Amino acid sequence: MSSVLLIAGAGLLGGAMNALAGGGSFVTLPTLIAAGIPSVSANASSSVALYPGGIASAFVYRANLDGVGGVGVKPLLITSLIGGFVGSLLLLWTPTAVFDGVLPWLLLIATLALAFGRRIADRLQGVLRGHSGIVLAVQLVLSIYGGYFGGAAGLMLLAAWSLLDGREVKILNAPRVVMVSAFNTVAIILFAIAGVVFWRAAAIMAVAALVGGFAGAHFSQRLDPRIVRALTLTLACVMTLRFFWRAYGH
Repeated sequence: MSSVLLIAGAGLLGGAMNALAGGGSFVTLPTLIAAGIPSVSANASSSVALYPGGIASAFVYRANLDGVGGVGVKPLLITSLIGGFVGSLLLLWTPTAVFDGVLPWLLLIATLALAFGRRIADRLQGVLRGHSGIVLAVQLVLSIYGGYFGGAAGLMLLAAWSLLDGREVKILNAPRVVMVSAFNTVAIILFAIAGVVFWRAAAIMAVAALVGGFAGAHFSQRLDPRIVRALTLTLACVMTLRFFWRAYGH
């Protein structure tokens, strides 16, 4: 019962964080590992748990979906699916012991994206334009990252796209949500086929994450975004340091 409550609480908080500022996996992944699930399976189960919220957001954004940097939706979508497939295969081929050593560095990358992604996107918006090959290359790399781990992948996409597209960041939110959902879809299918998902934990966490996402979206306009962002970054830093200690502190 204590594990169920812990997993449900993490899903609730993770869903709310994704609705408010992103970074929900900083709660869900460590909680699943703390519950005794091996790190590779915990990462896969965390992706499954947060997936329904992402799909719901993609459905909401579908009417505003457009291409990026001169590249249409279809090529971006195909590239995202290919990248998600490659990234998820890499995760499945990674031994748990190796992933335990890589995980702190992935969390560090995600933390830096949370800390600086939007600032970079705002300042460098539209610096490069019309380079469709670069757009697709960036999309492939970040989709592989998303299929493999996925922490803060959406923020990384926004930061990268802002260098290649002259429009405001808020306009890019629709393709961001859809492309993230695309590479997550492929990853989750492969995780399910490979049998690495702990379905009971993922289901409990997913239901709680949906509730948390709804509550987070409802209260987002009442909360000071600076406080939310500060708390999210603090948690991300703490979790990153904790996993560095877990991997290298002995």
